[in-house]
Amino acid sequence: MLYRRLGTSGLQLSALSFGAWITFGRQVGRAQARELLALAHDRGVNFFDNAETYNNGVAEQVMGDVLADLRFPRDSYCVSSKVFFGAHDKPLPTQRGLSRKHVMEACHQALQRLRVDYLDLYFCHRPDPDTPIEETVAAMDTLVRQGKVLYWGTSEWPAEAIHEAHRIARENHLYAPVMEQPQYNLLHRERVEVEYAPLYEAYGMGTTIWSPLASGLLSGKYNDGVPADSRLAQPGFEGLREDVLGHGDERLGKVRALQPSAAELGTSLAQLAIAWCLLNPHVSTVMLGASRREQLAQNLDALELLPRLDAAVAQRIRQVVEAG
Repeated sequence: MLYRRLGTSGLQLSALSFGAWITFGRQVGRAQARELLALAHDRGVNFFDNAETYNNGVAEQVMGDVLADLRFPRDSYCVSSKVFFGAHDKPLPTQRGLSRKHVMEACHQALQRLRVDYLDLYFCHRPDPDTPIEETVAAMDTLVRQGKVLYWGTSEWPAEAIHEAHRIARENHLYAPVMEQPQYNLLHRERVEVEYAPLYEAYGMGTTIWSPLASGLLSGKYNDGVPADSRLAQPGFEGLREDVLGHGDERLGKVRALQPSAAELGTSLAQLAIAWCLLNPHVSTVMLGASRREQLAQNLDALELLPRLDAAVAQRIRQVVEAG
């Protein structure tokens, strides 16, 4: 396993990490989750990502039960949660958002579900237009000083709001956000590569990127339609299906055009897409999601490809995705 610092902090995360979004508590039960977490930890993964809203807290309960059952040394892994959407289908106003009340209570609830004494990473899952940033920064600072959170950050915040959070923290001697969790892949690059560019040097922020395979699109599994056993074919994922496939043939065309590059390297398209994300030095870790042990093992093997992705190969890949 390769390890990278979380921005300029002292925390070193595995370059590939494992997240529970969509899968845990839905496609993945406790027995499967145990196999997946055991495999990941055995392969050197030290960061497991979660959120209050993933299956309304059930994903955290599953992960917490499995972590307790596996008895990994607590100092051998990091675990995260995220706060904003709440853990209910129809949350009340005090059960969502980034108010001090919900930030504090959501953290305590996540600790209970994950069965840990502290969160290594805690993310503000989206910006909250109804709560002053000052209030959220102060609440996160309180949790850090209480020892319930070690590092806090944001997820899919606009750069302007992150700048504001740092200004508030600096002027009031509060703990500032250390990391951002944005979507980043070959088909979704603008925010990480352009909008966030000033943040890396100004504040030393790292990124824990999600959806390196664009919800499976970059694995090539949807090149000839939607398989019946795939995530996008499952009830309840109609919105995700529209987001992934609702762009006509343009994105699918780019995915198909990437296949020769993968074949030339003797690798899978999924492994190529995952390894490509790590070419960005501002990516601290790439979060993987998998519902099968074999799938996770193959994706973890993407690290073996990284030394072979030289400048010439990277340029060819870039030309494919930028064409048209």
